[in-house]
Amino acid sequence: MSRIWAGTDCGKTHHHTLVMDAEGHTLLSRRVASDEPELLQLIAEVLDLAEGSAVTWAMDMTGGEPGLLINLLANHGQELVYIPGVAVNRATDSYRGQGKTDARDAHVIADQARMRKDLLPVRLDEEAVIELRLLTEHRADLVADRTRVTNRLRALLNSMFPALERALDLGNAGPLRLLTGYQTPAAIRRAGAKRLTTWLRNRKVRSAEALAAKAVEAADRQHTAVAGEKAIAKMVHTLAEEVMTLNEKIAVIDKLIEGRFREHELAEVISSMPGIGTTLGAEFLAAVGGSLDAFPTADRLAAFAGVSPAPRDSGKVSGNLHRPQRYHRRLQRVFYTSALISVQCDPNSRAFYDRKRAEGKRHTQAVIALARRRVNVLWALIRDRRCYEMTPPVTEAA
Repeated sequence: MSRIWAGTDCGKTHHHTLVMDAEGHTLLSRRVASDEPELLQLIAEVLDLAEGSAVTWAMDMTGGEPGLLINLLANHGQELVYIPGVAVNRATDSYRGQGKTDARDAHVIADQARMRKDLLPVRLDEEAVIELRLLTEHRADLVADRTRVTNRLRALLNSMFPALERALDLGNAGPLRLLTGYQTPAAIRRAGAKRLTTWLRNRKVRSAEALAAKAVEAADRQHTAVAGEKAIAKMVHTLAEEVMTLNEKIAVIDKLIEGRFREHELAEVISSMPGIGTTLGAEFLAAVGGSLDAFPTADRLAAFAGVSPAPRDSGKVSGNLHRPQRYHRRLQRVFYTSALISVQCDPNSRAFYDRKRAEGKRHTQAVIALARRRVNVLWALIRDRRCYEMTPPVTEAA
């Protein structure tokens, strides 16, 4: 059956689509706005050009700006494949001309789709997966904001009252609550341990007496007021409240993520793996699209997650492995973080980690090796729809 290829270079407000036939001749090249009437007209024109031939659409993005176009193509039953932007940029150097235009990029995308047979199809995700992706991405933004504000808070506190900064764990709610009321050594000394303990207890702070004792001890170690202390104290108060607000927002998002994750059919299987809780499980589902349909083998999943080393051999050099350049950063974090946690709670993971360390591998190398092994285990569990067991089941001989 004859076929034509439609390559689309996606933009924020407009897309450029170029259509070519099997010989590489251009049949259509035009810029369209990311607006439903214009996109529907474009699809109709391409289908008219096909005259009964099959059409393969290709683009260098799978979400964001081309979201409307992707959904329209799916509703029309069109085949859509994805070619990474890195592949497009590298392939562009082999085409004639030095300039860069949307039309040129669309031509490269269409031509690469015409020649390559290894491009992955683009599928629409389920509503649950889309919601998990949005929630986990929003949570990641909130955590990044909290880290930034906490670091700023530590820096300011260290410039004004270093003894208190060393004594407080700003990852807990109690010290943050303390900083909303008392910031300077003089203020803490005036309050005293007893009054400070009562103040913290009235605000439902755990271990109020121990926290108050730490603060008073730190205040007794500093009797000098630094320049700008009053302004710094106000900023410390503001930042402490901001961190507490971010903690509350993250707690709300965590509940939403947990509720949505528990509703997924694979939630029980995924969460049975040691080291994978609701947040990492939700990030895993969001990264793979809710299923392993796009990963027929565990090796494919490992390569996508970036825990499988890529060879770099040349000439007489062989067996030279290095970290892959293209992989899903969030999915790699899921496997790496869960591997770290599993070393502490799973005997099988601990034994594997210890064995790798005994072989002379560094800590990071041993954790990555464990993460790679866990990819195989999780992939098999999802394939068989069964939960992880500390002791593997005994297979009876046939």
